[in-house]
Amino acid sequence: MRPDAMGRTALAVLPGLTLCVAVTAAASLVQAAEERLVHHPYVEALVIAILAGIAIRSVWEPGPRWRIGIAFSAKQLLEVAVMLLGASISLGALVASGPALLTGIVATVVIALVASYLIGRLLGLPARMSILIACGNAICGNSAIAAVAPVIGASGDDVASSIAFTAILGVLVVLGLPLLIPLLGTTPTEYGVLAGLTVYAVPQVLAATVPVSLVSTQVGTLVKLVRVLMLGPVVLGLSLLASRLRDEPGTPAGARRKLGFFKLVPWFILGFLSLATARSLGLVPDAALAPLTRTAGILTVIAMAALGLGVDVRVVARVGGRVTLAVTASLGVLLVVSIALVRGLGIS
Repeated sequence: MRPDAMGRTALAVLPGLTLCVAVTAAASLVQAAEERLVHHPYVEALVIAILAGIAIRSVWEPGPRWRIGIAFSAKQLLEVAVMLLGASISLGALVASGPALLTGIVATVVIALVASYLIGRLLGLPARMSILIACGNAICGNSAIAAVAPVIGASGDDVASSIAFTAILGVLVVLGLPLLIPLLGTTPTEYGVLAGLTVYAVPQVLAATVPVSLVSTQVGTLVKLVRVLMLGPVVLGLSLLASRLRDEPGTPAGARRKLGFFKLVPWFILGFLSLATARSLGLVPDAALAPLTRTAGILTVIAMAALGLGVDVRVVARVGGRVTLAVTASLGVLLVVSIALVRGLGIS
């Protein structure tokens, strides 16, 4: 691209991008205030950003001047964020968890994925939204939804609906999970495994386990990180199967052609896998890990603000009841399977 063309593109992107960054800054300030007050971000900046974007969009529709930058933030920045997440993935966590627990975690994720998807489809939800809910429930909540969305071509409305309802239920899980300790008679280790398998986000695992015990926190964090590692294979698998979604009703006819490998497996997924491999081989220095992870987090929040700014609340309202039921039922399946795993492995 010529320099003058690049300059014009940058100027076109700037207004919408600036708006998304402003929403992100406000969401980050709210999360920081929340951490000072209650010591844990029960509602993360990612969720706050998308809800703030939806609120702005409900009273003001951005014009053409803003849309280019908003679209850039929602797509390109999100793809870069997904790629950078690969640097935080190391196969060492898989080795450390042991074969029995590792197999159990993988089985739990697979069962939760399949069950959640089927529940969504039985409730009449579109395939893409069912996939988003399944991945968010089975792997790591909002982060999984954000990572999977560009791979399957999910709309902003689908992403917003999935994240909004998953986020609300995720907070309720953090608050309610400790109540199971006396009901189930769980040991600190058992509770840590249960929290790692059921709580959506890593910070929420800390919120659910720190008040219980140090052992619960250590075990829960390890199990959660191994569960997060499933995101790579799942996203790769979905990218290979994504062509089937082009046959869904409403897909433009021009999109139903056969795609080559680099269309089926997007560049950012290849980048994700490359960085994960480099991290596992020790080629990514520890000093670079925190900046890369932080950058990925910031870009994800900016992208979520952009998605929120593109959401039509009327669409979300139409599917709200079904999404709520799908997310709740999916979480119920995950909880039952997780309890069965803890009991079956005889963890103490």
